[in-house]
Amino acid sequence: KHSHPWPHINFMVEGRGELLMDGTYQAVNAGSYAFVPGNMEHQFRNNSHHVFKFICIVPKEGHKV
Repeated sequence: KHSHPWPHINFMVEGRGELLMDGTYQAVNAGSYAFVPGNMEHQFRNNSHHVFKFICIVPKEGHKV
C-alpha cells in the first residue's frame, strides 16, 4: 500500500486482479481502467495464478526516470 500527491490512471492489459482504495478491494480485469486520486492510499494485487499486467499513466510530477 502506498500513496503519493499525484493522481494516476491505470489500464489493465492482461489478466485480472484487485485494486484497494478507500479500504475496499475492487475487481479489475483486462480492458478496464482505474483512476486513483492523489493522496489516496492504494494497492494493486494479483488474486490469481495467472499473469496480471497493467499500464500506469502518471502526470509529469509523478514520473520517475
